[in-house]
Amino acid sequence: MRVVFFLILLAGLGAGIGYPWAVANFSGREIGTFRVYDRGGAFRPVTVALSPSDAPVRVLVDMTAVAPPEFASSGTALTLTASVDGRTVLARMLTFFEAKPQERSPQLREKIYRDEAGVLSDIAGGDYAFVVGRGDAEGIEIAAVDLVLRAGAGRLDPRLQPLGFALAAVGFIGFVLAMRRGRRARKQASAPPTPRWGRDGGASGQ
Repeated sequence: MRVVFFLILLAGLGAGIGYPWAVANFSGREIGTFRVYDRGGAFRPVTVALSPSDAPVRVLVDMTAVAPPEFASSGTALTLTASVDGRTVLARMLTFFEAKPQERSPQLREKIYRDEAGVLSDIAGGDYAFVVGRGDAEGIEIAAVDLVLRAGAGRLDPRLQPLGFALAAVGFIGFVLAMRRGRRARKQASAPPTPRWGRDGGASGQ
């Protein structure tokens, strides 16, 4: 049973954590990576020509920061807006609170953090303007910021992630209980047998 519950735990973690990460980072094809900020300079707007065949387009932001920055769930590290023909189609505040760091080099203190700004589902075609700027969060030393666009991005099934966490919980609890039951059975098996009668288990009064 331990093997069964362990497999359930792994399946739950894959659905709850691995699946959303893979969809966000690897689904579709990359349109391009555009540098919008370098340390010491100013944020630069980026204009990208998108066509209906690119839809849906996932918008990601990679921020290179001197580690370890103090991200907070309520603090906005960066802001992003996307517009076409003067109409805003996407506006996000990026906290990077749940972003996992990626090292550029073991010798450098700089790490890359990725956050998703959203998905452009309806692409009418035209020049889309992306503007990234500073948020209100303090104490974050930003070295560079890149805008990453992925075309044909997969859609995250909102039902699968909660189901994955539920499976992971069931698998973890079952695995722990199975481990305890196994230890109890081994302890009982290793205990010396209880004498049936007599002081040493032999016949008395002989």
